[in-house]
Amino acid sequence: MSALAGIDIALWDLLSRRLKLPLHMLLGGAVRHKIRVYSWIGGDRPRDVEAAAKERYAQGFRAVKMNATEDVDWLDSPSALETSVERCRIVKALGMDVGLDFHGRLHKPMAKQLARALEQHQPLFIEEPLLSEHYEGIKQLSRMTTIPIALGERLYSRWDVKRFLEDTSIDVLQPDISHCGGISEIRRIASMAEAYDVALAPHCPLGPIALAACMQVAMCTPNFTIQEMGLTIHYNTDAGAYDIHNYVKDKRVWDVREGYVEGLKGVGLGIEVDEEEVRKVAKEANAWAPRGFVGPDGSVREW
Repeated sequence: MSALAGIDIALWDLLSRRLKLPLHMLLGGAVRHKIRVYSWIGGDRPRDVEAAAKERYAQGFRAVKMNATEDVDWLDSPSALETSVERCRIVKALGMDVGLDFHGRLHKPMAKQLARALEQHQPLFIEEPLLSEHYEGIKQLSRMTTIPIALGERLYSRWDVKRFLEDTSIDVLQPDISHCGGISEIRRIASMAEAYDVALAPHCPLGPIALAACMQVAMCTPNFTIQEMGLTIHYNTDAGAYDIHNYVKDKRVWDVREGYVEGLKGVGLGIEVDEEEVRKVAKEANAWAPRGFVGPDGSVREW
């Protein structure tokens, strides 16, 4: 589905450029003129969130997301969750909205406790409170908390999504346009979600082409709510000086003002890729190494 997504996005871009139109005009036209966005703070083992949140606020963001926890055992000490709640409280006190990404790291005994502990601080959403294959556990958890539940990056088609919509266990759907089949499939998923009163907030800690494709979909999708933006995400900063700005000719397209990015107005995807820069970096770039967590007893934990 990832390979199909790349082809699909490219074909939509080519067609809309041929017609000299922004891509979203081929999908029904704009329903908004700017796009609400959020960025990341904290890293894989969340830390220094106050300073990072202040930096994002200065960059124009009014919402951020962070990993809720480090690695946690199937049944861990309740004290392992205390720092998660404190980090949420700190960011909220700065006047920002914050999503907490459980990242499937927690198992049901700990996820239930953390969701309950976070409720008083009203996070924007909790993401992947359990791995998506535990659909019955997610349904149970959804009946226990008022916090909106988000997931979808590990769902790759309408049929993967269908179960979660039918049992009303999620509030925000987060398909990844680069892995769910591209623009064509994410539009179908979004329409299904709208019929169940579920919002769309595409997963995209990725590069400028995937982000531009997401933003074209956001422009024409009524139930779109907020877009993940990989600007200064820890994967990028850990790898060096490059970020999503480096690969587009007009870097102003990613300017964030009061929590929003202006809708892309150019033809096609609305960006012009700096192909010379891409070729230059490709000669020197190292492959991204998969990461993981190991517990104190030597067991492998969910990353």
